[in-house]
Amino acid sequence: MTKHAASNEIAARESLAETLEAISGTLKYMAASGCKGFECSPEQLNAVKTLSRLSEVQPEDLEGIQSEVSACMRCNLSKTRTQTVFGEGDSRARLVFVGEGPGYEEDQQGQPFVGAAGQLLTKIIQAMGLGREDVYICNIIKCRPPGNRNPQPEEIEACLPFLEHQLKVIQPEYICALGAVAAQTLLKTETPISRLRGRLHSFGKISLMPTFHPAYLLRNPDKKRDVWKDIQLLMREMGL
Repeated sequence: MTKHAASNEIAARESLAETLEAISGTLKYMAASGCKGFECSPEQLNAVKTLSRLSEVQPEDLEGIQSEVSACMRCNLSKTRTQTVFGEGDSRARLVFVGEGPGYEEDQQGQPFVGAAGQLLTKIIQAMGLGREDVYICNIIKCRPPGNRNPQPEEIEACLPFLEHQLKVIQPEYICALGAVAAQTLLKTETPISRLRGRLHSFGKISLMPTFHPAYLLRNPDKKRDVWKDIQLLMREMGL
């Protein structure tokens, strides 16, 4: 494909995405206004939203995705961030650690898990006989929520496609979901993390181990033993 043709294809996909988004908004407005004959079920509206996402250009490498993330304005977190926090590590890692979102230190440095919780995560990885360079570390959302609050559903929805693209490129065998937000988002459940942890789940073809977030362990050091049990189970599955 020539550069000109590729440019035209990107423009066409972007135009289609905007059109589908406009259709979705119009259908919702008409239904809310009481118009008859145009009612759409939640499933139909979701189908339009899915088509919109599929029409977006999907980069084939992490650098391309990171470039999109750095320019992202999909939600209000783009207005309060210092910089985006994409992820780092081995682009072909067998194991990906997924946290909730960046904190203050991460927002300042542009790297995931570099604060106190990150130092604890590093120790956990080292206890597995690995280094940070042997795994991949990222978050559900790529911008810090003000005051380190939990990300809101619309923020997760806006940012999740980036993580999905990352995982598609990396193709890990295992995911360790750190904390309730990461585990519940990936597993599409509201089950408490205390009930999710302790066993492996499936995320498509990927084995997923939910466990407590390192920041939670700093506040509740008595839970470190539970996390180590989870990590040991993960290590056995990985043959470590």
